[in-house]
Amino acid sequence: MPLLPLLKSLLAGVALALLVAGQSLAEPAAGEIELRGTGDLGVVIERATGSVALVDTTRKAVLRHVEGFGDLSHASVKFSRDARHAFVFGRDGGLTRLDLLTGEVDGRIVQSGNSIGGAISQDGRFVAVANYEPGGVKVFDTATLELMVDLPATYEKPDGTSDRAKVVGLVDAPGNRFVFSLFEAGEIWVLDPSGDEPVLEKHRDVGSLPYDALITPNGRYYIAGLFGEDGMALLDLWHPEAGAQRILPDYDRGEERLPVYKMPHLEGWAMAGDRAYFPAVGRHEVLVADTRDWTLSDRIEVQGQPIFVMSRPDEQQVWVTFAHPHNDVVQVIDTRRHEVIETLSPGESILHTEFTPRGEHIWISARDSGHVKVYDTRTFEELATLPAESPSGIFFTHRAHRIGL
Repeated sequence: MPLLPLLKSLLAGVALALLVAGQSLAEPAAGEIELRGTGDLGVVIERATGSVALVDTTRKAVLRHVEGFGDLSHASVKFSRDARHAFVFGRDGGLTRLDLLTGEVDGRIVQSGNSIGGAISQDGRFVAVANYEPGGVKVFDTATLELMVDLPATYEKPDGTSDRAKVVGLVDAPGNRFVFSLFEAGEIWVLDPSGDEPVLEKHRDVGSLPYDALITPNGRYYIAGLFGEDGMALLDLWHPEAGAQRILPDYDRGEERLPVYKMPHLEGWAMAGDRAYFPAVGRHEVLVADTRDWTLSDRIEVQGQPIFVMSRPDEQQVWVTFAHPHNDVVQVIDTRRHEVIETLSPGESILHTEFTPRGEHIWISARDSGHVKVYDTRTFEELATLPAESPSGIFFTHRAHRIGL
């Protein structure tokens, strides 16, 4: 065959192949997996059924419901470094790995009797789990789920005997470290599992009953809330030799504390400029701290006891959810005026919210209403309602690339 007709024939064949390939990507055949990235994916915990809803944040849609996660009555999620896998921590001690691309569970172990959450190391090699029962931290290889470190949270009691404490507030920190608090012991520990032998640093007498914690977006300050006393404990990870210091002491001195219906959560960032926003334990207030010296600079009155206080990515708004009996609304605070500018009613039993990566939308789960609402954060317009089975925690994959999330 002459050269020119041969080239035309070959090009026609290539064009046909590309056309067929393009059609198969646009409309995958039954049983095939649609090619996609993971950047706009996330999971919603469905606590009543031990399942999660795999969601697409751009389409505002549920892609599928995935079962097999055990007891999710209290659950949290972390993402692998490449955002391919979600690691789900369940109340039954289960650590389950979900492949976000296939929508299938591809690894599960029950590593304790009662776990409260976890974190993934800076380099993505390790996943650590905080355990209530037995109290301690276990560290696993993210690729194989092989146990790498088993660290009991053993502490000495005032009478000289020893016991194991519940571990709370476990976060990742720069340098492949994990930082966490011991509830009964009033201690903060820093663990580096990345060497031939794990390295452990203990900070004692940080305050009474640390119940949860956060780490600032730059990984410098670890802050634990104290349930047994007013105030918080702060550990400067740039200068750990200085030990933990108390901040916001006696913030409700002279005030009668109300019954606490649910412990507030600190995990998640509520930072805006040089201010940090915290839920006040037993108060209908959001506390504002000046991050330059960590002193109390303001109090913002809200309609109930705050549970989650979350900052929109551009830091112009803080969104607040509440404990029973006021847990059917969400309030929005303007961080420039320190005023509530909007109150929304997305459904019954609301706790969890999650912003899309750049903050244009917020997803809100209403557990007892059986749905997730999506709102525009600028206009407060309701954009979508997604059905879910008793939805609670919402987690999007942008967390994979951010310290402490």
